[in-house]
Amino acid sequence: MKQYGKVAVLMGGSSSEREVSLMSGAGVLAALQSKGVDAHRFDPSEKPLSALKEEGFDCVFNILHGPFGEDGTVQGALEALAVPYTGCGVMASAIAMDKWRTKLLWKGAGLPIPAFELLDESSDFDAIEKALGLPIFVKPSTEGSSIGVTKVKRPGELRAAFEEARKYDDVVIAEQFIGGGEYTCAVIGETAYPTIKIEPATEYYDYQAKYFRDDTVYRCPSGLAPEVEARARELALKAFKVLGCRGWSRVDFLMDDAGEIYLLEANTSPGMTSHSLVPMAARAEGIAYEDLCLKVLDTVHVG
Repeated sequence: MKQYGKVAVLMGGSSSEREVSLMSGAGVLAALQSKGVDAHRFDPSEKPLSALKEEGFDCVFNILHGPFGEDGTVQGALEALAVPYTGCGVMASAIAMDKWRTKLLWKGAGLPIPAFELLDESSDFDAIEKALGLPIFVKPSTEGSSIGVTKVKRPGELRAAFEEARKYDDVVIAEQFIGGGEYTCAVIGETAYPTIKIEPATEYYDYQAKYFRDDTVYRCPSGLAPEVEARARELALKAFKVLGCRGWSRVDFLMDDAGEIYLLEANTSPGMTSHSLVPMAARAEGIAYEDLCLKVLDTVHVG
């Protein structure tokens, strides 16, 4: 494992997803150390990134989640420091963190997405409710882990959902509900891994369902017909490439009752906790968590 040198597992940070990042980071750190990698914990909320050079780190396994960690900010800083790092570069990270701009790129490339509207103070909320139909999901554009998300089920509730989402971001999206099932597809390098069907016991796949509840059902294999599975993986790879992603990411998508696929969002720094989906997809391919961490570490890139 000497080819990796001294590895910093970048975790924690100061975003609203700090807790999840620390859980992911702890798992990655233990896995790399178990494989003999000279890996160490590094929390940028505790010391400056410049310490990476001062302490002699050769590369970074970035497992920060949320703003700063996966929005292009830390990626740009690492490139300025000439420290190789895992995952997507500055542009792809910044775009994928922004759900609105992600949708614009995918739509421009002819990829399928749910209908959506941007919300602001002057929006005609009643007209948007009628146009998109109920229920509607309302989301802050640049938050992850379902933070600030509301499912609007009754007429007249859209404005309140907008006000809640606006606490987290000035850009707020109202999105058409697609009810045939929620899925995800991990992409590592040039390979799309088996899709996973997500069946939360809660109203939708919220923060608690993602990270803490034990009653969320994950089906991997997802149960899709072989031709649909192949189409979903191909679409995930296209979505990954349109955004300019590299290394690894996770592409989430929805399916309607007719079997049509709609891209939802891309996560360029996926979770690596005990509940996380990329490790689950890897296991379906016979890849242990520790070996998955090495696969991701192999994607290190320097700008």
